[in-house]
Amino acid sequence: MPSTGATGGAAHLDTLAAELAADGEPVTEALDAWSVRSPLRVFIHYGEHGLDLSYAEARRATDTIAGNLEAVGVRRGDRVAVHCRSPYAAALWMFGIWKAGAVFCPVDPDLVGEQLLDQLATVAPALIVTERVGLPGLELVRRHLPYLPRVTVHDSVGMPPPHGFPEIPYARFLARALPPQIGAGADDVAAIVHTPGDTGRPKAVVLCHRWIAQSTFLLRRLTTSDDVVYNDLPMHSWLGAFAGVARAAWAGATLTLWDRFHPGEFWGRETATGASTAVLTDAAVPWLTSTPERPGDAQNPLAKVWLHPLPATHADFARRFGIDFVVAAYGQVESGMPVAAVVEELAEGAGTPSALQRGLTHEQVARVCAHYRIPVLPGHTVARKGLLGAPLPFLDVAVLDEHDRRLPPGTVGQLAVRPHLPGLVVQEYLGDPLSTAEATRNLWLHTGDAVVRRDDGLLHFVDRVQDRIRMRGENISAYHIEDLVNQHPDIAICAVFGVPVAGREDDDVVLYVEPDPGRLLDPDALHAWCAQSLPAYMRPAHIKVVVRMPRTPNHRVEKHRLRRHFLGHPDTRAPIVEQHRPQATATRVALPPALSSGTGPAALPPGSG
Repeated sequence: MPSTGATGGAAHLDTLAAELAADGEPVTEALDAWSVRSPLRVFIHYGEHGLDLSYAEARRATDTIAGNLEAVGVRRGDRVAVHCRSPYAAALWMFGIWKAGAVFCPVDPDLVGEQLLDQLATVAPALIVTERVGLPGLELVRRHLPYLPRVTVHDSVGMPPPHGFPEIPYARFLARALPPQIGAGADDVAAIVHTPGDTGRPKAVVLCHRWIAQSTFLLRRLTTSDDVVYNDLPMHSWLGAFAGVARAAWAGATLTLWDRFHPGEFWGRETATGASTAVLTDAAVPWLTSTPERPGDAQNPLAKVWLHPLPATHADFARRFGIDFVVAAYGQVESGMPVAAVVEELAEGAGTPSALQRGLTHEQVARVCAHYRIPVLPGHTVARKGLLGAPLPFLDVAVLDEHDRRLPPGTVGQLAVRPHLPGLVVQEYLGDPLSTAEATRNLWLHTGDAVVRRDDGLLHFVDRVQDRIRMRGENISAYHIEDLVNQHPDIAICAVFGVPVAGREDDDVVLYVEPDPGRLLDPDALHAWCAQSLPAYMRPAHIKVVVRMPRTPNHRVEKHRLRRHFLGHPDTRAPIVEQHRPQATATRVALPPALSSGTGPAALPPGSG
C-alpha cells in the first residue's frame, strides 16, 4: 500500500476506504460482531469496582441504551452530553449513543462555572447524562444556559438530588429495547470533543466516525483479540475514548478500565490484569521512573506502549520495565494520527517475559509495519526526543512555511495534513468559524505544531508554533529548553514560554518549575544552575517555582494559565501557588550529563534544528 500521496485514482481511494472499514465501520459494528464470535469474552474489566462485562452483555446494554434514546425522542444527529466520572458508564453510553445515530459529546466532569457553561452552551445537547455528584455543578450553570436540556442521572435509579432540569428517570433507560434499525455511518458525525486547553480556550472539535477509524488505525493493527488494553485516560479525551476503549472493541480485546492514572498502583494493575498494551502521556513516564529500580521491574506483561510524545528517556524506560515496542506518533484531536513509527526497544525474549507475552510477536509486528510502510527502528538508534515517524497512507503530510509552501528536509515548519478521503480530519470547530477557516486555509489542516523532516524522511517534533521563542533573530524551541531543564535532579516538570519585551525584538524566556515531592527549589540557585547548564540564549530571565503545575486531564501543562499568572491576570480556576522561598543551599547545582561531557543538543546554536 502506498504510504502517502494521492496517486492511484479511484481504485487507490477505494483501497484506503476498505482498509479503514475492514474491522467494521463504525466501531459499533465490531462490538456487535465480537459479541457473536466471542460472546463470553470479557470486553470491559472495570478495575475500580472489580466488574467484568462480556461482549454479549455489552451488546445488550448498548442496544438497550440506543433503543431507549430513540424512545425518548433522541434522533439521528442529536447531541448527547456525557458528564460522568465513571469511565465504565461513559463507555457504555458512548456505544449506545452511536447505535442510536446520535453524537457523543463528552464533558470533563471536573469543569465548573464558566468553563462548564461554555462547553454545554456550545454543544447544545438534547440530553445530558450525569451522576449524582455532577448535579450540583450543572445546577449552578442551569439558569445561564440559552435553553434547558433534559438530564438523566446514571447512578440514581431512585430519587436524585433536587435540581431544575427536566429529567428522564434513569430507570427509563434500563428497560429492554431494540436499537434503531439504522445507526450511524462512517460519514456521520460521531463526536464533539474539546481540545485539551493547554494552549488556550478549548475548542469544540467535530469528528466523523471515519476520523475515529483513521486515528486508531495503527494501534488497531498492532492489537489482537489476545491483548489486554489498559486505559486510565479520561473518557472526555480522544486518547481514552478512542485510542483506548474503541481500539479494544475493534480488536476484540479485553479492556481494563480505571478512573484515573495512579503511579503507585500502575504496575500492580498491569500485573493483576495481564495488560499488554497502553497509551502513556509524557507526564506519566517521569512519575513511573521516579521510584528506585528493583530487580523485578521488568516482570510485567506490558509489551507495547504508545508514549505520547516520545521522550528522550524512552530507551531507559523500556529497558527498566521490559517493554518490547514503543509507538512514536503524532496524535491530535483535529488530525488524528497521520504520522507514526514503531521503535523496537528490546529483542524478543529480552523484554516481556515469554510466559506473560500476548498479542503479536516481533515478526508479526514487522510484517504489519512493512505492509503499511511504517518504519520499525531499533531503540538504540533513536537518540532524539520527539520522533514522530513517517506518514500513514490516509493523509498527505507536509511541512509548510508561513505562506503554506512546502519546505525541504532540515527546515523547521508547521505540520499540515490533507485527507485523501472525506471525514478523516476535523469537520469544524463548532461555533467558531474564524478558527475553522484559519486552521483549514489553503486546503490544508494546520496542526499548530512545528516539525522538521530529517534527511531519512522521518518527521520530528520541534515545538508548538506559538511556543517558539524569538531570540537573536531566530526561533528557539521552548520544548528544547524544557528537555534540558528537566535534567535538574530536583525538578519534577517544567514549562517554558516567551514574553515580549517592550523596545526589543527578543523575547524574555520564562521558566516555571514544579519540584520533586519533598524538595525545595530556590529561584536564585536555579538561575545559577541555568547559567552553568544552558547556552546563554536559552537562559531564563524569570523563574517561578510552584507547588503544582496546572494540568489538563491528559496531564499536559496549561501554559496559557502560567502566562496569565506571570502577567498578573486573574484566574477563575484553582490558584497557582508559588513555593515559599527556601535557603539557597536547598538546591544543589549539578550539570546535566550532556553538558558535563561536552556534547549534546545544548551546544547547538539558535536555528540549528
